[in-house]
Amino acid sequence: MLRDPNIHHMCTIEKIIDETPTVRTLIFSDEILSNVLPGQFAMVWIPGVNEIPMSVMVTQEKGKAAFTVRKRGESSTAMYNLKVGDYIGIRGPYGNHFDIKDGKLLLVGGGTGLVPLLRLITFCKPFHNVTLLIGSQTKEEVFFEDLANKLLEKNEHRVIPVTEDGTYGKKGFVTDVVEELLDESSFDAIYTCGPEIMMYKTVNLAVSNQITVQASVERMMKCGVGICGSCCINEDLACRDGTIFEGNHLIQSDEFGQFHRTKSGKLEKI
Repeated sequence: MLRDPNIHHMCTIEKIIDETPTVRTLIFSDEILSNVLPGQFAMVWIPGVNEIPMSVMVTQEKGKAAFTVRKRGESSTAMYNLKVGDYIGIRGPYGNHFDIKDGKLLLVGGGTGLVPLLRLITFCKPFHNVTLLIGSQTKEEVFFEDLANKLLEKNEHRVIPVTEDGTYGKKGFVTDVVEELLDESSFDAIYTCGPEIMMYKTVNLAVSNQITVQASVERMMKCGVGICGSCCINEDLACRDGTIFEGNHLIQSDEFGQFHRTKSGKLEKI
């Protein structure tokens, strides 16, 4: 099926899964998005509200794709509040993708940053040994644990929930567990997506341990195709040059993990 990625394709929400009290997964039919590479994203138009970038979530049904959204700002809350039968407009897919190495892999996810990591898991081979860290603030905000175990049932693997308040799994920040794992074991590659402070610490830990690391970087994004420049990180554009970046490249940036830009382009401390 040929489709211009820069023209909105209208899709109907067919099913909604409540993952947590603040997170939902919206499922729809789309053959192209159902087969995107891990890390690629789409621009999603919520009619009458706004257009926002979203990583494409995996589903268990052929020809189906999904977006997992947390209600936070105006646009994400409007998307969260959509009902079965409502329409969304989709452009894409855009962006590059994770480069999956052979061997022992550590996946570090926080919140809805788990979405591209779950898709990465579906591209792993049975010989991959995979450890997935699921970072959340509390037990009620942990999601995708059962799905991750199901997707990895043919692999040697560990799925480790980490909650900041200690109500489930390991207690503390997910980067504390990254540090523990690197002290007790070796990994061939690390992949991360989530809050930028979390990724910043993960990337620095990986680089200091001489481990290949890639991060999926989320920035303010208006066009998704490299025109508006709102998603810049120094000289890079997250939409055009990413969203997947090598750790050795990111640690040379004085913005990654330190600053972000507002809608007006103003640079602010994270």
